[in-house]
Amino acid sequence: MSPTPTAPADRSDPVLERLKGLHPKVIDLSLDRVCRLLAALGDPHRHLPPVVHVAGTNGKGSTVAFLRACLEAAGKRVHVYTSPHLVRFHERIRLAGRLIDDARLAALLKECERANDGQPITFFEVTTVAAFLGFAREPADVVLLETGLGGRLDATNVVDRPAVTAITRLSYDHRGFLGDTLTAIASEKAGIFKAGVPAVLAPQPDAEALRALLGRAAAVGAPVDEGGRDWRVAATAGGFRFIRGERALDLPAPALPGAHQLVNAGVAIACLEHLRAHVAVPDDAIVRGLTSVEWPARLQRLTHGPLVERLPQGWELWLDGGHNDSAGEVLAAWAAQRRQPLDLVFGMLTTKEPREFLAPLPPHVGRLRAVSIPAEEASLPAGDAAGAARDVGIADAAPAGDPAAALDDLIRSAEGPRTVLICGSLYLAGSVLAENG
Repeated sequence: MSPTPTAPADRSDPVLERLKGLHPKVIDLSLDRVCRLLAALGDPHRHLPPVVHVAGTNGKGSTVAFLRACLEAAGKRVHVYTSPHLVRFHERIRLAGRLIDDARLAALLKECERANDGQPITFFEVTTVAAFLGFAREPADVVLLETGLGGRLDATNVVDRPAVTAITRLSYDHRGFLGDTLTAIASEKAGIFKAGVPAVLAPQPDAEALRALLGRAAAVGAPVDEGGRDWRVAATAGGFRFIRGERALDLPAPALPGAHQLVNAGVAIACLEHLRAHVAVPDDAIVRGLTSVEWPARLQRLTHGPLVERLPQGWELWLDGGHNDSAGEVLAAWAAQRRQPLDLVFGMLTTKEPREFLAPLPPHVGRLRAVSIPAEEASLPAGDAAGAARDVGIADAAPAGDPAAALDDLIRSAEGPRTVLICGSLYLAGSVLAENG
């Protein structure tokens, strides 16, 4: 795991702090500022290896993780840009397979800072430009690019002709920026589509959202590769099968747990098929990638550290950063397959909808202890989070001081082994990973 915040300060930290102050708004969707800074730096985004650009609400990070694992299993050098980070900013940028080192990150950030010359630009925009600058200077076979928010005006949406675009499952999130309907959200996400560039779509649960995606693809001339129509996945006794026409590829269960990860893996495999004109990934590399993939805080079982050491014998501790209605449905489906009683340690930001997230979970949850997220001004107070849980039907819901105190309380009043899932926010997950080592 990455170093915890108790490690010596990185030389990039002061630059990152300065960059946060260049724009009064944390989020201000626009491409103008990004394009201006990229032009000042020689347009590094025009000098990249083939790009796979991934947007969506749920599963885009997991899809990128599957892509990286399969490509690297085939011996390819892969640049990766994802967000947010869990513990340390460096997690967002991988150069040719390795997390960016601090000296390189600090140098890139300072170069961007000088070129920007104090002009307004958001933190995400300037750090995205730094990633493009690093990618352009380091040889690699593929760039995996995850949008931060939305698609159309996302800072990553400056690559004129990616090799492939992909949209994972859509759901409600960031309503203040993307819209209050799935149709509006889909229209924003579909802004990454480009003329002549294959657009891989995960199966979409909402017909209107799917129509919006298909309409945008038709308008720009992007050929669509639709999950459920052009390809599909099906669970098998030993794993799952990826099916396209007459071709059926039998694969092992992915290392990332949950039935939803079969769909994310399917999106990744479909993207790899379209990448063949640029980079070939044989089926045996896909197998190795699926079984070795890692993506922290996505139904991750914690197996060591101070929190785990508090548990009685037979207990399990899991961590997930999902925070919207679809994430709640995924966790409910996972919980329904488990035999051991389930309790939650729950924390969320005020910008999210706790009742929507928790609504699918009451049939599967015995108790819930709510916590505030450390060092987050936008954290939902623990008492409010517990109240939201009671509102949706989790009767035994109460606030706790922190995850350790929540665990201790759940342990004191339990009979027999139980599973505890810490959930509700990637920011809470990052805090847990940092404190738990």
